[in-house]
Amino acid sequence: MNNNKLKITFLGGVGEIGKNMTAFEYNDEIIIVDAGLTFPDDDLPGVDIVIPDMSYLVENKSKIKALLLTHGHEDHIGAVPFLLQQINVPIYGTRLTLALVENKMKEYPKIKYKAISVKPKNVLKIGSFSIEFIKVSHSIAGSLAFSITTPVGTVVHTGDFKVDYEPIDGAMTDLPRLGEIGRKGVSLLLCESTNVCRKGYSMSEKSVGRTLDEIIKNHPNNRIIVATFASNIHRMQQIMDIAERYNRKIAFTGRSMINISEVAMKIGELTFNRDNIVDLEKVDKLDDKEVLIMSTGSQGEPMSALTRMAAGEFKSIKIRPNDLVILSASPIPGNEKNVYNVINALYKLGADVIYDELAEVHTSGHACQEELKLMHSLVKPKFFIPIHGEYRHLKTHKELAMTLGMDKRNIILPSLGLQVELGANSLKEVGFVKAGQRLVDGMGIGDMDSNVLRERKQLSEDGICVVCVTINNVAGEVTGEPFIITRGVVYADEQESFVQDAKASIIASLKESDLRGVEPAVIRASLKRNISNFIYRRTKRRPMILTIVTLD
Repeated sequence: MNNNKLKITFLGGVGEIGKNMTAFEYNDEIIIVDAGLTFPDDDLPGVDIVIPDMSYLVENKSKIKALLLTHGHEDHIGAVPFLLQQINVPIYGTRLTLALVENKMKEYPKIKYKAISVKPKNVLKIGSFSIEFIKVSHSIAGSLAFSITTPVGTVVHTGDFKVDYEPIDGAMTDLPRLGEIGRKGVSLLLCESTNVCRKGYSMSEKSVGRTLDEIIKNHPNNRIIVATFASNIHRMQQIMDIAERYNRKIAFTGRSMINISEVAMKIGELTFNRDNIVDLEKVDKLDDKEVLIMSTGSQGEPMSALTRMAAGEFKSIKIRPNDLVILSASPIPGNEKNVYNVINALYKLGADVIYDELAEVHTSGHACQEELKLMHSLVKPKFFIPIHGEYRHLKTHKELAMTLGMDKRNIILPSLGLQVELGANSLKEVGFVKAGQRLVDGMGIGDMDSNVLRERKQLSEDGICVVCVTINNVAGEVTGEPFIITRGVVYADEQESFVQDAKASIIASLKESDLRGVEPAVIRASLKRNISNFIYRRTKRRPMILTIVTLD
């Protein structure tokens, strides 16, 4: 690699939402920004999470000097354990971010790692890189943007951000510092694109707090249940302050809510009177007007606390007519059906429900168009690459930058695996590396084209049929009736006739062959062809077929 070029490799978070990961490489030094995950679509049965393909990093692990984390959301830190399993690299982040990583790493006690806490305005020197940490507002405390100075120029990586003029912690996005960096000269801006399709500004987090306060004040005799993102510490802080203001005890439910609240309390990001916290099991002993339950499940996740309450399957809390449930979140695209199913189920149980369509009970942590314009205007980059979004987001962000005077020749739309080289006065695409998805389940890490995944998809779509036959190998005859069992192939009222017809088809086909001395493997193959063709003629499906042949 030439000494006057910075190579940037996009391993996640471009052309998609989530699993954010970018590598910056100068000579023999690499720093990584973020290591996130995403959750699987319905076409990935049995997969728990999806992480970036890290092959390029593993191949170059001797060059890797640091992992820098912008903030503690799962789409930015969720793949950290899987990176550390393969590469021993020090991690830099704010206190809350590192506390959430530490909590995650408890599941991997054999992995030893080094974590270094940083604060806004700190400057970190790593070889040819000088990284300044810049405070930004987001929907989780401790969020950062990075100004990365290299021998070829300065790169600003915004991370996820918004411009909140009323931040809960009193420290808003450091616009003055971003302006100073812009005046000194920025070669390249990497800017998030999640909300680029939304006009105007994002609503302040404090506005949400005012709405929640008004709702809770106007329902003095109801039991209150608030579902929100467990990682939104500022939202939790406001809810807990409101509960204390109206003399309500707080109970947490949902593992992530409990874990993150404990982590945030431990490091001082969440402050409240511990006497106001009660165990969930004690809630029924209190009057409804004395209770506020903070719950997971704002996205209708199947195993979350709120979803189980709505289904009447949550042991500690039974929904009743005096309950007011507030969903302080908007459905993530793709989750709408699950969320509205939960809302409908809560209504059927007699509860009142308030959600984002009825009141301003949620705000995004991502910049809308006017905030993105402000970022561009302050940083004034020579070159621009939109990140953190699907292709439609990246394309829209490119067009927005062009309305601000950016030459389209100075903008690159990235895709997974793309490598670009930044020079003193140039930015160009130089090729691709292996990138994409790695699938994680209870067995470990797998690939998109794995046999296991194909088999799971086949089982989920077409079911399974098991056929057992016993052959007298000397006489070459079938002994007794074949045994057939199916799951997910035919409806219950068709099962009996289907099995009888399948047995007749198997016996007829086996009688056509001389089976004396034939190997079981050959019989199994013939049997599989026969039953597969029979089922397809009958159902137009291709279920998984398991054949068992025993010799008598």
